[in-house]
Amino acid sequence: MNKVVHAACPHDCPDACGVLITVDELSGKATKIQGDPAHPVTRGFLCAKVAKYIERVYSPDRLLYPMKRTKAKGPMNSGPSAFERISWEEALATVIAKLEAVAKEFGPEAILPYSYGGTLGQLNNSSMDMRFFHRLGASQLNRTICATAGGDALISVLGKKLGTEPEQFRHSKYIIAWGANVHGNNVHLWPFIEEARRNGAKLVVIDPYRTRTARCADRHIAINPGTDAALALGMMRVIVDENLFDADYVAKHTLGFDELKKKVSEETYTPENVARLTGMTAEKVRRLAREYATARPAVIRVNYGVQRSENGGMAMRAITMLPCITGSWKEVGGGLQLSTSGSFPLDKNALIRLDLMEKSPLGRAARTLNMSELGRILTTVNNPPVKALFVYNSNPAAVAPNHNDVVRGFLRPDLFTVVHEQFFTDTTDYADMVLPATTFFEHKELQTSYGHYYVQNSDAAIAPLGESKSNVDLFRELALRMGFDKGPNGDPCFRQSAEEMIDAALAVEHPWMKGITRDRLEKEGHIRLNLSGNGHSATAEQEPFLPFAHGGFSTPSGKAELYSESVKAMGLDPVATFVPPQESRHTSKAKKYPLEMLSRKADNFLNTTFSNLAGHQKMEERNLVEMNAEDASARGIKDGDPVRIYNDRGAITLTARVDGAVRKGVVATRLNWARLTPGGKNINVLTSEILTEIGAGATFYSCLVDIQKA
Repeated sequence: MNKVVHAACPHDCPDACGVLITVDELSGKATKIQGDPAHPVTRGFLCAKVAKYIERVYSPDRLLYPMKRTKAKGPMNSGPSAFERISWEEALATVIAKLEAVAKEFGPEAILPYSYGGTLGQLNNSSMDMRFFHRLGASQLNRTICATAGGDALISVLGKKLGTEPEQFRHSKYIIAWGANVHGNNVHLWPFIEEARRNGAKLVVIDPYRTRTARCADRHIAINPGTDAALALGMMRVIVDENLFDADYVAKHTLGFDELKKKVSEETYTPENVARLTGMTAEKVRRLAREYATARPAVIRVNYGVQRSENGGMAMRAITMLPCITGSWKEVGGGLQLSTSGSFPLDKNALIRLDLMEKSPLGRAARTLNMSELGRILTTVNNPPVKALFVYNSNPAAVAPNHNDVVRGFLRPDLFTVVHEQFFTDTTDYADMVLPATTFFEHKELQTSYGHYYVQNSDAAIAPLGESKSNVDLFRELALRMGFDKGPNGDPCFRQSAEEMIDAALAVEHPWMKGITRDRLEKEGHIRLNLSGNGHSATAEQEPFLPFAHGGFSTPSGKAELYSESVKAMGLDPVATFVPPQESRHTSKAKKYPLEMLSRKADNFLNTTFSNLAGHQKMEERNLVEMNAEDASARGIKDGDPVRIYNDRGAITLTARVDGAVRKGVVATRLNWARLTPGGKNINVLTSEILTEIGAGATFYSCLVDIQKA
């Protein structure tokens, strides 16, 4: 007999797919995974990555038991041979003893949790773990590595992270995919785009790299890296000069249009100068602006690649202004989507319990450290230094910038590192203790999305493999063993079950959440938010969600803020401006390192998740650097040659692919595990810890290098 269990994919992807898992009831083993055909966005299919998920769950390489290190740290002693199996009793006792010793000698802020998007489920991403570290008094982590520059910039204009729902893209007539490889990492939006194109829509891709999506588009505009702000402001120059803006919408629903007009009138933003900066022609700048402003409806799908340069926040601010001046927010199939995550009004504090910091030994909020500066934190921060690192939901030895400094920090003999993981990774190479983690097949979860408007229940389909524990169960057990539920500073929240936490998160008085309960979610699997505020569920076709059709921006002014006092208070241009990244062709550093490197994400991995699985490796071309023929020829490099890519921070050897995927002056590489890259180092040996001007995020795409034949 088989049973089918409803779950939701929790990986760091906007699609947040509804999933059906078939389980053999006799053996308790999952035998099949498929997309939920009833889910209006998933529509019955899965991406190639998750379609192979059973291979991941039952991989012979799964980490299934607690392990402690027996050999020296480092990649020379990677994998299970460097560890010995121990009991959970010993593991938990050891971790607690180490954390307590560090806190006693250096203070609890010498303990740092490091986590990000290994799961985006509400419970296992950020709930019991936060409660534990807040009560402990550990340093807080500013989780900036992926989305803060774009997210904060979007909020500075719109007030909240809302956007065009994916189902509406089918009604668009002009679609711009701006730094968005929809076909590679947002594939459930693609059928809606294709439906629109069958009905006459045009798809324009703006991206320095010829992505899968660019190859499928009606037009690909390959701009120079980091010049998105210049292009968006240049488009607005044309739209304003040619009176193509929606004067009525602008007058009623925007703040700072006069300041925007003054900004785009500067010489920098003439079509001719924007063409020089971006690598386009002036006529192409004008054409793009005119087509976008006159097509009805027009929509922009912008993704987070745009904001991974030093000027990334301003780029996102400028792009976000475009539908605000054309009024395309008024139309079904218009507007813009970066993230819809601001639409889920859950009680997040009921999950993370910020108030527990007051019950910690500090009696206050702990210091905050920026995850994008992990190398600096581990090698230079004192008062106090980080003496214990607890890693979960992340693989920082692969994903963090400035890899060489990160590794130097990890190798400190006085640093105690715990890693909660599903596999032996680059980061476990530096762990003192490795603890086994469940996959989403093995625990209950509440799932939201940053690409659509459906909240979902995700049930455990199978029992945890081996002795693996969910994040919720692990941090609950640590908290209870440390007595955080007892005494004058004790709190019963550490005894809550997953079901109780879901109930608490859903217990909000908000019209969008009215009628959405755990019981109903468990029966229906997914529920669209009550976006009309009518108190009943409706489909996107019945009641399309137009968040800003009549204004209603969640900014201080209640309008789209083309001029932002909060941005001004940061010491930045309150409208938007283009400043060339320090590491770009527009600065003197390019004389030494003349190539701009895009450290791209692979199409068939998800950051570094899936990188170690044979089935996924077969789908992905690995360890390549893609070059323009002119740059390759000037260096005597031919397709297939081994080449050395280098700058002042480090060097890596890859294989040259001379294929025209990038324009002259640009090279592209793909993120992979360091241990799976020649020489045991990945592309982050080349990236820096320079931060974005808004959101203090990572700047992976502002990176100058040179290349020589190896």
